[in-house]
Amino acid sequence: MSRKNNNYIIMALVLLSILLIATALFFSRETTRIESFEVGKPWLHSRLEASFQFDIELDEATRKHITDSVNQNFAKIYTLDRKKGEQQIALLSRALNGRSGSSALLQAVYTLYNNGIVDNDAANDIRAGKQLRFMVGNNELQVVDATNMRTVRQAYSWLADSMRSNLAIQEALKAVDISNYLVPNMMVDVEENEKWMGEDLRNALRSPGTIQQGEVIISRGEIVTPKKASAIESYQNEVIRRNKQRNTDEGLNLLGQILIVATLMLAFYFFIRMLRRQVFDSLRRMVFLITFITVFVIAVFLLVKFKYSLLYVIPFALVPVIVSSFFDDHTSFFVHIVTVLICSLIASSHQAEFIIMQFLAGIIAIISAKELTKRTQLVRCAAFIFLAYCITYVAMTLINEGDFGKIDKLYFAYFLINCVILSFAFLIIPIVEKAFGFTSSMTLLELADINNPLLRQLSTNCPGTFQHSLQVANLAGEAALKIGANMQLVRAGALYHDIGKTKNPAFFTENQIGENPHDHLVRPEDSAKIVIDHVSNGLKIAEDADLPKVIKDLIAQHHGKGVTRYFYYKAREARPDQEVDKTPFSYPGPNPQTKEAAILMMADACEAATKSLNDHSEESIAAMVNKIIDGQVAEGLLREAPISFRDVETVKRLFIERLRTAYHARVAYPSEVKASATAANDAANTPPPYNGTAAANDKK
Repeated sequence: MSRKNNNYIIMALVLLSILLIATALFFSRETTRIESFEVGKPWLHSRLEASFQFDIELDEATRKHITDSVNQNFAKIYTLDRKKGEQQIALLSRALNGRSGSSALLQAVYTLYNNGIVDNDAANDIRAGKQLRFMVGNNELQVVDATNMRTVRQAYSWLADSMRSNLAIQEALKAVDISNYLVPNMMVDVEENEKWMGEDLRNALRSPGTIQQGEVIISRGEIVTPKKASAIESYQNEVIRRNKQRNTDEGLNLLGQILIVATLMLAFYFFIRMLRRQVFDSLRRMVFLITFITVFVIAVFLLVKFKYSLLYVIPFALVPVIVSSFFDDHTSFFVHIVTVLICSLIASSHQAEFIIMQFLAGIIAIISAKELTKRTQLVRCAAFIFLAYCITYVAMTLINEGDFGKIDKLYFAYFLINCVILSFAFLIIPIVEKAFGFTSSMTLLELADINNPLLRQLSTNCPGTFQHSLQVANLAGEAALKIGANMQLVRAGALYHDIGKTKNPAFFTENQIGENPHDHLVRPEDSAKIVIDHVSNGLKIAEDADLPKVIKDLIAQHHGKGVTRYFYYKAREARPDQEVDKTPFSYPGPNPQTKEAAILMMADACEAATKSLNDHSEESIAAMVNKIIDGQVAEGLLREAPISFRDVETVKRLFIERLRTAYHARVAYPSEVKASATAANDAANTPPPYNGTAAANDKK
């Protein structure tokens, strides 16, 4: 299995791991936590909206007060047990055994039982003025007249007092202990009491209202009244109950989240694979992008769990700012969108507001921080994003609340903190560069400073090569800007592409003054080797100077596998009867692998060749540019670079225009005409030596 395939497998495993971690650990189910609040104070959090219908519950203190009140004021339900009275009267009748006055006594006792003899609890209720009730008819309650009800002691005293004038009854009372026949027959109906007290409690504790699905429970800035507090707590309790009851649904919930994230990650995967193949083939780049997404997912998870509103402190605009420093704008925007969508699933509250805010922040970051080279760009970018956040927040609040008074000024502080963090992205970019081995536009800008030690050495030892490099940098930079390549990279690469010529500067025509050292070499192969070695020498110098890999790649690829035609043709002329091997005359390559390397190859050859022209007319320059670039295409030198024929034609037109402008003829003053003519004749009779660029010497 190839190394590239191994990279794909590892990358796929990393993607899967991120997917599982994000879904299993970070995605919030329906929250069971309500933000803290105080009754009588404003609600400081986001608008709370009911995701289902529920009844408002009373708070514990109110429930206890109502329960105590019902218990205290509840009129107990009694049952008049007439059979018990009849039984006691029958026993008393047998005990009297027909004594004188027994019928009158029995009638009096009957009256007591018929009115009701109560126990001590009922007597206490009567003394307290409470009503007594008993069941009548079909499940109906009737208030009992307790006026004639007596306890056992009261019944005994009543008999003794009321029958004192009746001697016969007095004799009958002396014959029996009447207290043995007086028992309570008015009894509490335990079952009915529980039933009706429960009904009274349910009625008293009935919900003061119902919240419909989608109804706003409380809005940001609204005062928390006792009723609002009950609604918030009721919502919390109902969510907890529902979560406990839906254990069987957790698997489906998790499956849905996995499908959403899987879709987003697959979209990311195929976007990179199909449209950014160079990024896809680099495990280091893929790991960076996935790690970057994961960092934001974790940050959102932690802050949302702590306090939802802190979500707006996270500078999501860092994603496009940092990613575009190392990749193109399209990649940075797509990574930003994937990050925002995944995080919106975690920050489930107000997803629309969150997505709109971060979408605008990403667009502004990409536009205002494009080709990031100055700190002022980040400051300007942060200011624009702060303004976008504020406008979006106010607009969404008006849409949802319809009231300027609902705007929470604390969120403007969150936006400000967000943008302050964003303005310090310059501190994060170097860390990413070191950790992943990338090269940012800021680093490229520093490398393009002509005061760099390597460039000073090049200008001192190889002044001609240095001037050539400057002109190639300008030419290639404009071409890169025209076809959407990395201008900073191609400019920096152009300044260093011939750095290897400092080893043997005199062997290159632009640095020669006087004789040509190639004339002292016997074999054309020796000359070709010295010229070709400027690539390997440049790579060694770049390695010693710790130049970024992207610069070293441009040094290695700026000639591709082209042939030093001048010395190859000299070898063929010297050995007309032999087949000359091209290998000693060919650069080691590889051929350009990027747009930037292809532009540099074309600019290097065209700039050098144009210098060798005697006629710098537009027609001559156009013919030369077309001949050089068409030759490179025909030889397959640009086949491996992701550059289209349309891009090549665009580059041709730009080179012709810029080279014509650079070499336009100026008006000669009279005193200069003769000197110019003499110099032109001398130059025409002196063939220029080889300058290291094959196309520049094709006609020699």
